[in-house]
Amino acid sequence: MGKDKNASSVLSGTSFRMEDMNAKDGYGEAEDSSTDSSHMAERRVLYVRSDFQEKKFCGNKISTGKYNFLTFLPRFLFEQFRRAANIFFLIIVILQQIPDVSPTGRFTTIVPLTFILLVAAIKEIVEDYKRHRADDNVNNRKILIFRDGEWRAMKWTKVVVGDVVKVINGQFFPADLILMSSSEPQAMCYIETANLDGETNLKIRQGVQQTGNITTSEELNNFNGKVECEAPNRHLYEFNGNLQIENERPIAIGGDQILLRGAMLRNTQWVFGIVVYTGHDTKLMMNANRAPLKMSNVDKTTNMQIWFLMIILIVISLTSAIGSEIWKKTSKIESWYLPDDAHGARHFFMELLTFIILYNNLVPISLLVTLEVVKFIQAIFINSDIEMYDPESNTPAMARTSNLNEELGQIKYIFSDKTGTLTRNVMLFRKCTVAGVKYGDNNKGTSDMDYSDDIVDESREEENEDSQFAFNDPELLKNLHNGKQSGTAIRHFLTLMSVCHTVVPEKDRRPNTPSGVQYQSSSPDESALVKAAQKLGFEFTERTPQTVTVDVLGTKETYDVLNVLEFTSTRKRMSVIVRTPNGKIRLMCKGADNVIYERLAKDSEYTDSTTKHLEEYACEGLRTLCFAYTDLDPTEYEEWKETCYQASIAINDREQRLEEAYELIEKKLHLVGASAIEDKLQEGVPDTISKLSKAEIKIWVLTGDKQETAINIGYSCHLLTDSMSLVILDKNGLDATRQTIRSELANIGTDNIRKENNIGLVVSGSTLKHALACDTQSDFLDLALSCKAVICCRVSPMQKAEVVELVKKHCEAITLAIGDGANDVSMIQAAHVGVGISGQEGLQAANSSDYSIAQFRFLKRLLLVHGAWNYNRLAKCILFSFYKNICLYLIEFWFAFVNGFSGQILFERWTIALYNVFFTALPPFSLGLFERTCSSTSMMKHPALYSISQRAVKYNARVFWTMFLNSVIHSLLLFFLPLLMLTQDIAFIKGWTGGYLFLGNFVYTYVVITVSLKAALESNTWTVFTHVAIWGSILFWFVFFGVYSHFYPVFPIASEMLGQADMVLSCPLFWIGLLLLPLTVLMRDLLWKVLRRTLRKTIVEEVQELERKHFNPRMNILEQARYSLTEKAHLLRNMFGTHLRREGSQSSAESHELPSTSRDDRYISPQHSHHHGFAFSQEERGVVTQSQLIRSYDSTADKPLGK
Repeated sequence: MGKDKNASSVLSGTSFRMEDMNAKDGYGEAEDSSTDSSHMAERRVLYVRSDFQEKKFCGNKISTGKYNFLTFLPRFLFEQFRRAANIFFLIIVILQQIPDVSPTGRFTTIVPLTFILLVAAIKEIVEDYKRHRADDNVNNRKILIFRDGEWRAMKWTKVVVGDVVKVINGQFFPADLILMSSSEPQAMCYIETANLDGETNLKIRQGVQQTGNITTSEELNNFNGKVECEAPNRHLYEFNGNLQIENERPIAIGGDQILLRGAMLRNTQWVFGIVVYTGHDTKLMMNANRAPLKMSNVDKTTNMQIWFLMIILIVISLTSAIGSEIWKKTSKIESWYLPDDAHGARHFFMELLTFIILYNNLVPISLLVTLEVVKFIQAIFINSDIEMYDPESNTPAMARTSNLNEELGQIKYIFSDKTGTLTRNVMLFRKCTVAGVKYGDNNKGTSDMDYSDDIVDESREEENEDSQFAFNDPELLKNLHNGKQSGTAIRHFLTLMSVCHTVVPEKDRRPNTPSGVQYQSSSPDESALVKAAQKLGFEFTERTPQTVTVDVLGTKETYDVLNVLEFTSTRKRMSVIVRTPNGKIRLMCKGADNVIYERLAKDSEYTDSTTKHLEEYACEGLRTLCFAYTDLDPTEYEEWKETCYQASIAINDREQRLEEAYELIEKKLHLVGASAIEDKLQEGVPDTISKLSKAEIKIWVLTGDKQETAINIGYSCHLLTDSMSLVILDKNGLDATRQTIRSELANIGTDNIRKENNIGLVVSGSTLKHALACDTQSDFLDLALSCKAVICCRVSPMQKAEVVELVKKHCEAITLAIGDGANDVSMIQAAHVGVGISGQEGLQAANSSDYSIAQFRFLKRLLLVHGAWNYNRLAKCILFSFYKNICLYLIEFWFAFVNGFSGQILFERWTIALYNVFFTALPPFSLGLFERTCSSTSMMKHPALYSISQRAVKYNARVFWTMFLNSVIHSLLLFFLPLLMLTQDIAFIKGWTGGYLFLGNFVYTYVVITVSLKAALESNTWTVFTHVAIWGSILFWFVFFGVYSHFYPVFPIASEMLGQADMVLSCPLFWIGLLLLPLTVLMRDLLWKVLRRTLRKTIVEEVQELERKHFNPRMNILEQARYSLTEKAHLLRNMFGTHLRREGSQSSAESHELPSTSRDDRYISPQHSHHHGFAFSQEERGVVTQSQLIRSYDSTADKPLGK
């Protein structure tokens, strides 16, 4: 049966592929299934090892950057002129070139606009350079290429279509390859596809028989052939082609022979591969979209406010133009000097353009360059944060774009990958229970225990040398040697671990290696079990097609392997039938607790105690497997063997009949014990998830891994808890999916929909496909948003992106996606903010992300500290920039009421242009770079502080228009109070008077001082730069004013400013106004701030004051809020309350509950009443069956070296 299946796979290239099975599970169904007829008509023909190809193919150099030399200018200008302000100022620049229209000259706008675009261009170039540099790290990797009859180590960029490459164990495939041969029997190889599909288990690929014997350079040098295959496409799980060897018939090539770029060779010494697709033609790169142009929510809000300011500008310009016409008509006799033709529609239009130019600075042109520089420096702060540096991988955090810094402070939903992001994909054997006795409990100390056996000493010494063994309990080996009943059970248990598996041992040829054997396996769980047995004295040493040999405490025992009853996700178990060294026929079985318990004999022991231990392990998030065995009667076995054979050759329903045959023999088992394996989490994952949850951030896990593994990890990282009701959606049809979703919504209740309930939702990929359909999409989203945690498993890369898009489209919330593999790129690009894990070798996700970090735990600081700080800083920076511009430039409108709407400017034209560039440039930088709400320690310790930025309370339309009204009032005071001071036009004792610039310089000076003091009033954090920015701005204006008023005639500019400083600074009224006017203008702001901070303090202000007093904020805030029923008090209790509960006052379960819940705690989902710890990673129905795999290996024979 197995050989027939393999032959069929080789001939057709399509049958029994793992990818087809994944598609049935829904894994590949979300891929673009549309078939373009022109695409299908295209084909690729390539000649192996030939310098001549029929056409020029794509090179192997890849780029994930936003720009290249040709596209930079058009894409950059498109991105910049998506901003309303840039479009507006471009129009102003054009209008200023019209003769006799601009009252401020022709170049006062074009110069700052050019400067802004230049700064933005430099920033974009620097950020894109980082992307290209990361691409170069990938492009410059080395690979062995067969050229001119020898292997040459060359860069990936030198790989071309038709090359034959040699990939060594642990290397990534440089391009899409056709597997020719390998170091393993029958041209098999193991590959890790976690970077592509997120699955933890290794997969097996097998070359065709005709090339499988090519294992040397000489044989390869004599090989000539041609490959005909489909054109490059984005279907990861499909490949159709033919390999025609010289003078032979074509050989069918399918997905089982293809090795995709992005996958890694594992547990295989080497492979030879023919390059078919390179660079951006590879399936991986064709699934990667170009980096999108993202705009933050703050930028969108700012854009909208700028449009409103433009409307206000047009309104006041129309008002001024109309006022001019009215004034000219009412003052015609007195204004004899005006020309007679200064009327009519054309003149009115020209006046309107004049006023638009005059008031154009109401929209702050400096804001754009200020934001670009501030965000760029904020990105440097992120890159330089030592708290987000990972010394193990020598990887700092990196802001690959600075446009989204403030978006980090508003995240509401996080979509996370599992493998490589939350977990390390490393399995650790932690605990076990044998004969009802627990071993490996962390509460057991080992310091006072004597190791009486040399093997125990050895295992203890080597514990840290093997990443898959973390078990340390000498009691197990002591009981093994005591000769009692428990010793016999332990012997059975360890024998089961070392015999019942598909692992292949290989002699380790590395020098100075303690163990002479290393193991290769497609299942990380099996590898961990076999290595654990090895450390405990039961070393699996040899495998031949018919036997396995185990070194048991120094004595070799050989077992004849009679049958392998394969593992599937349906069966949830695997069995082997062996003949033991003493001649008994024994069935050894391992699997999930529920399927093992159903098949136990009535007299089986240890069931109750083992069940209790399994529940404890499951609560700890450990992956559990039960082990059992039974001795078979030889006659009964022979009868069953014939039944199994007949099932294996059945034409119809072969797999079902085989499973029925397995059922006949897997019965009357005797339970021995159970193992507990930890799927090792990344450091700090549970704490990070806990802190982010307390910050009211919802976390969804989207993984390509199996359901059991995903649930298990959910418990391990505390995303799921035992108090949660668990809802599992695992339906195949649209109707069944719709019915199940609506049933669950009915159970939750209408009042609790889209409110956080203590429910965990688990969705399979096949169900998700139907759940995302148009008529079920809304119900599915309602159900998901009603749950505290969501896990989607067996999902494709496109499905991940669809889930993110669903939440983005229907929820007014900022989303973040984080992952480490190429399968996460679409999700990362779909979210508002994409974060890539860059600590691993696979950098595809990091290269496509907006921010990259080395570990998931750094996400906590990236959001809670940098995100919250950056949002608060940019909010203050933007509002202050609007404020200071309105204060100065709206004064020109008030002046128009005095000058008859003539278009006359109150200030000298270059002082107008330099207002934002020099005199008030530093305060926005001070607020945007050094302002902070609370210390980083407080932000990390109290995640509830994050909700301030998350809810956008510092910058929104209401806050903006409040600021606008305040700045209008300030501008009125700043103009009319000095005007009243000079009403009699006598400013000096001698009767001297000043012109319009005399008043203008009065007002200008007061504005600079007032806005600088306003910045001081807004500052919560005072640094050296803050002092320099505020007091330095004031001082710089006085120095400039004194020098600039003496430029003329040395420099032929500013003739009207000659002597102005002498006049203004010698006027007593100026100094009186300098002391009184700024304080008068800001008095309302000062009083409001004092009263609000006294009577209505926010949480942030409470913490700030206590930090300044060097107090621990927890005790004081809670004491002040104890009797308050306000929302603030409830938030404070959520922040600090759980830390203050004394031991014994409440149970630990109660201390972690939310203050209130919108779900009936008595409701338990009928889908899943309690959680099992079973999880097992194993490739199913691959190109090589598990039985064929172990029958193919002879570990006693030497492998080819591939030289």
